[in-house]
Amino acid sequence: MSLHLYDTSTRAIREFVPVEAGRASIYLCGATVQAPPHIGHIRSGVNFDVLRRWMTRSGYDVTFCRNVTDIDDKIIRVAAAEGVPWFVIAERNQRAFSWAYDTLGCLPPTVEPRATGHVPEMITLMQRLIERGHAYASGGDVYFNVQSYASEYGKLSNQKLENMRAAGDTDDESCKRDPRDFALWKGEKPGEPTWPTPWGPGRPGWHLECSAMATKYLGSTFDIHGGGLDLIFPHHENEIAQSQAAGDGFARYWMHNGMLKIGAEKMSKSLGNSLLIPDLLQRVRAVELRYYLAAPHYRSSIDFSEEALLEAAAAYQRIEGFVTRAAEVIHDVDADAPLPQAFVDALDDDLGTPQALAVVHEVVREGNVALARGDKEAVARLLAETQTMLDVLGLDPRSQQWRTGDSGLRPVVDALVQVALDQRALARQRKDYAAADAIRDGLTAAGITVEDTPHGARWELTR
Repeated sequence: MSLHLYDTSTRAIREFVPVEAGRASIYLCGATVQAPPHIGHIRSGVNFDVLRRWMTRSGYDVTFCRNVTDIDDKIIRVAAAEGVPWFVIAERNQRAFSWAYDTLGCLPPTVEPRATGHVPEMITLMQRLIERGHAYASGGDVYFNVQSYASEYGKLSNQKLENMRAAGDTDDESCKRDPRDFALWKGEKPGEPTWPTPWGPGRPGWHLECSAMATKYLGSTFDIHGGGLDLIFPHHENEIAQSQAAGDGFARYWMHNGMLKIGAEKMSKSLGNSLLIPDLLQRVRAVELRYYLAAPHYRSSIDFSEEALLEAAAAYQRIEGFVTRAAEVIHDVDADAPLPQAFVDALDDDLGTPQALAVVHEVVREGNVALARGDKEAVARLLAETQTMLDVLGLDPRSQQWRTGDSGLRPVVDALVQVALDQRALARQRKDYAAADAIRDGLTAAGITVEDTPHGARWELTR
């Protein structure tokens, strides 16, 4: 089975056939940086990071473009409320997003364009639309004429133009020919940043930004456009309209990840229920949070709960426990081990991470049985399979990403703990069990868990 993906535009799972053989181009709507990220934002980053890793593993040369919307109505409002320039808000939150992506193991994008760096491309796109009769300047603004694209507008979101409400993206709708027309460019207002254009100074509309950046870096026709389910309308619908009306093929596949909710409510700052990444990392490790976000199918919704988060952490620790114990027995792991076919089939079937992780857990169960019976050959094979699968998912506990935090102190701590374990072993040999227990209790109090195995005592930091 080759890679098949659910395409929102056709509402069907389609075989992935790239524009160019052997290459894959992905555009992901990244952060609008009016606030620091909660896990609802970062879920998208993790889901599409898994897609990118799987496509790379499948042999594609992947170009991954994840944009930053660093000028927007919301950013301007937050800046005004704080009494600071708009770029202070944008830069502060952009750093917070970058840190969160990095901390949860998302690979850096091939390119990460900012909207404010691509105004010339936006002006060119507007000129093309005006020349084709799909856009018009009015009162210092530039609008997309939805009636000029009426036969196609609404297909992505499965809506009819006659049933749509006004775009509601300007303070004064009187400059529009149709209230459903959306703003490509917003004319100058006091206190707002501006850039010069043939139609007067102003700033870009949200939808225009992504079309200009996507085609600049991925070409007029590219493979995959991704983002959250909440972006289908109006954002992605408007991207398609303005790009195809200008003559670009634009994205051939549209992928959307599901929402993260608390109860029945979509997670958002306006509801006051956002869970910021630093807060969550006080309860679970970054790798465990990544597991929590990657484990459900990317198109499913996640109803957040503390219990589910801790269950995910425990599930990951079971995997990690096997990898750690097996690595103490097998020191030379086959880095080129083939992936189990069931794992491949799961990810090829619309990125089925729940089924893929089920394969991981099954291999881990077999590995634990092999460890118990001392079958080193089986342990070596199953450890290699496990680590290869975890590498695809960005979850290998032995990767540098997840070992960085203690890499400097680990050898020192290991040596000190080993001294205590050696003293404990000597105490047990002379049957001084009170002294052995006291040493173990002291280590426990210091946050170190000791496990007695057939190969001797091993330790790890208590979680």
